[in-house]
Amino acid sequence: MAANRTNSFIQTKLFINNEYVDAKSSETLSVYNPDDESLVAEGIQVAGEADVDAAVDAAAAAFKGPWSKWTGVQRAAVMQKMADLIEKHANEIAPLETKAMGMPLNVALFCVKMTADIFRYYAGWTDKIAGEQFPADDGVYKIVQYEPLGVCAGIGAWNASTLFFAFKTAAAVATGNTTIYKGSEKSPLGVLALGALAKEAGFPPGVVNIVTGDGRTGAMLASHMKINKISFTGSAFAGKKVQELSAKSNLKRVTLELGGKSPSIIFEDADIENALTHHSSNFLFNTGQACIASSRTFVHESIAPKFIEALKVRFETASNGIGVPMEPTTFFGPLADKKQFDRVMEFLEIGKKEAELITGGQRKGTKGFYVQPTIFLNPAEDARIYREEIFGPVIALKTFKTEDEVVEMANDTSYGLSSCVFTTSISRALRVASKLEAGAVNINTSHVFGLGVPFGGKKQSGLGREAGRAGIMAYLESKTVLINMAV
Repeated sequence: MAANRTNSFIQTKLFINNEYVDAKSSETLSVYNPDDESLVAEGIQVAGEADVDAAVDAAAAAFKGPWSKWTGVQRAAVMQKMADLIEKHANEIAPLETKAMGMPLNVALFCVKMTADIFRYYAGWTDKIAGEQFPADDGVYKIVQYEPLGVCAGIGAWNASTLFFAFKTAAAVATGNTTIYKGSEKSPLGVLALGALAKEAGFPPGVVNIVTGDGRTGAMLASHMKINKISFTGSAFAGKKVQELSAKSNLKRVTLELGGKSPSIIFEDADIENALTHHSSNFLFNTGQACIASSRTFVHESIAPKFIEALKVRFETASNGIGVPMEPTTFFGPLADKKQFDRVMEFLEIGKKEAELITGGQRKGTKGFYVQPTIFLNPAEDARIYREEIFGPVIALKTFKTEDEVVEMANDTSYGLSSCVFTTSISRALRVASKLEAGAVNINTSHVFGLGVPFGGKKQSGLGREAGRAGIMAYLESKTVLINMAV
């Protein structure tokens, strides 16, 4: 019964102007289950240029239509209804993510629940965007007001599809914008299913539009002259192209979240059991396919032997517990697809030449895209497994002697998304946190998402922030009104 209900949620068409419509392009794609490589869905329609234009036109018309007169309270009500519907249908939406990219069912349910939470959080902002006023001490009274940008676009990665949809779409509509969202071609099903819920929730036609496609469709959005803002989550390479196309078209506003190679520092006074938990089960969350995963971990030399041996045991226990992602007790599933599997396997072979292999390093089984959780020790400074984002269950460990040394090691990267510090000394934790070049520093924990605080990175990990007040303000433009008091 549950399986049949899930199948009824599979949509293959584009969602434009509150209707599922056939794409004008003739291109389609298929999705395969990374657990056993079986077909999940075929004939999923890909948006071409005419389809993107249709979505943009619908969003532009909606922005100038009745939606422009909706109050913050009205926008909040429809967003709360959307959150309710997402929660109501979580058991139908989550399996779509599991079947498309192998996310364990319990993880997928967690992500869908958080998707609803994001809509509720941003619904709370709709009537709280205050302006500013400045006294007329020079004879001119000054007012600053914040206005929606207009038509916005979002492009999300495949590893947490519904979350990215929510971060980009909810912030946009909360501030009165309209949106076009492109889900990843690897995991389009969960996002496409949300279109029907947006219509049922009461969003007017054209406010929320959903298209599917690969980088070519994304490029059409980034270069579109009628889109005023785009938010992208994905690789640094693709993010740079989005920024380039945005600048060359109409200089649209850009938010980029581009992944990381996050450092974690474990000092000699750290709670070892706590550090082990956060570098094993928490690190392996979503099979290590998380931009905030601390894949470069630095361990003080005095505790390194004990820590490494214990971490090896935990990684091997996780490897033995690999299971079918649709089982509710499975924690560790397959990689998203063959392309991602081949990429990680290539890195494993490279890593065996660059560092000491502690455990893992092989495919798990002969069916599906499963990889053993892997630990490498002391890679060279220029090692690819140490420098490049692998996006899989692969961690590189290095030892250190002093605080100054490890801070320099941690910052020696082109990325700057997240970081972790494990110590019982709060003064040391705060001192090191102030020196780390990252958008977030987590003390005695792996990365913790808080909807009320900004998320984003420094350096090549991105531009701008999502969540919190910073996330909502990214969808608004300030306007200054000057009044001559002498007239």
